[in-house]
Amino acid sequence: MSKLWGGRFTKQTDQLVEEYTASITFDKELAEEDIEGSLAHVTMLGKCGILPADDVEKIKDGLLQVQGMIRRGELEYTIQNEDIHMNIEKTLIDLIGPVGGKLHTGRSRNDQVATDMHLYLRKRVVEFVGLLIKLQEALLEKAKANLDTIIPGYTHLQRAQPILFAHHLMAYVSMFQRDLERLQDSYKRVDMLPLGAGALAGTTFPIDRHFVAEQLGFGRVYENSLDAVSDRDFILEFLSNASMIMMHLSRFSEEMVLWSSTEFAFIELDDAFCTGSSIMPQKKNPDVAELVRGKTGRVYGNLFGLMTVLKSLPLAYNKDMQEDKEGMFDTVRTLQGALQLFAPMVSTMKVNTERMRQAVNQDFSNATDIADYLVNKGLPFRQAHEVIGKTVLYCIQNKKYLLDMSIEEFKTFSTLFESDIYAVLQPEQVVNARNVYGGTASNQVSEAIGRAEQVLAESQAWLHDFLEKSK
Repeated sequence: MSKLWGGRFTKQTDQLVEEYTASITFDKELAEEDIEGSLAHVTMLGKCGILPADDVEKIKDGLLQVQGMIRRGELEYTIQNEDIHMNIEKTLIDLIGPVGGKLHTGRSRNDQVATDMHLYLRKRVVEFVGLLIKLQEALLEKAKANLDTIIPGYTHLQRAQPILFAHHLMAYVSMFQRDLERLQDSYKRVDMLPLGAGALAGTTFPIDRHFVAEQLGFGRVYENSLDAVSDRDFILEFLSNASMIMMHLSRFSEEMVLWSSTEFAFIELDDAFCTGSSIMPQKKNPDVAELVRGKTGRVYGNLFGLMTVLKSLPLAYNKDMQEDKEGMFDTVRTLQGALQLFAPMVSTMKVNTERMRQAVNQDFSNATDIADYLVNKGLPFRQAHEVIGKTVLYCIQNKKYLLDMSIEEFKTFSTLFESDIYAVLQPEQVVNARNVYGGTASNQVSEAIGRAEQVLAESQAWLHDFLEKSK
């Protein structure tokens, strides 16, 4: 089989070289985007008078036939044609004859593949904004249902202070909001057209790059042809954003694994999101959460892999850059799976409020409030800290909690203690005492939910407007 670029060569490509250098096994995922870009390109060639109208129509009809073959699974990809671009072009020429060879006028595979990836990631960024919105919706609903549920708050995985479970969930709403905003911000750097840059220096044909950008819905055109074909920052940024999303999902996954254990028993995950053991019939394993936690590593790996590929590459295009796609596709699939599963896993999890309350009643997470109590009575904080440290030690040695102590016992540590200390130590009082913006007090959390719902509505509007414009 002769190569479409084989005029300068006197020998066939070695079979091992063909297998090693071909990318069709993975870049066929860009088939729809390749057709999309080619249709816009050939339309521009006709509009600029570079190709006659009859040729343009034949090529467009042929491309639509190839598109139909792709969608029906009828297109046979071969490594001899190397990549998705050459496979489509060869199929086009087979369908409509030599006129199909005019499609590549005024472009290179270098600017063609960059365009395909911009088109591909542009869709994925919007898709992930939508999936993050669904996850935030699930978290907000669960938070609203648990405005009275108190849980131990942790630092160093040691019980620290009581907080509302809703407050804990809202922390993740905030994390995913930052992720969503990063994706939205990155969109303008994905929404750039490289086509027309040629191999590296532009083209001698009088093309209209801005017309192509308008046809494909791109907001901007690359200013520099060298940059256009060698830039992979937009992929790195996506991989970085995906890594942070997976990191946040991984943190939540770890808490789900802990909370669903017998030792914590704070939640129970729905059977639909767990699996069993092949040998221990009593087991209910939080495999989805564990896999999300584990797959975070492969997403990190894809980011660092591409950063390493691009390190020290001279301008402009180099074959090394073929390595930009597999990690990107893998990250897209990994993130899709994680986000699609996480929202329903959150929605269906059962919250064991009694167990959470029992945990709060059987710890010393209200100790800080005693220190604040003494400070309000005039004792310097450092002295109050020491008093409470000794009080807690006394309780541990005597196997009791702070609310179990008599007022006489309290007074042995400070004469400032009065009977009102018992009201101060109640979990609800401890929680609601943190009545500052961003704090865990119930009214503050309710207001935070209201603000988050407003921000979520704005994100939904952004997504709706985008999808309407894309129709």
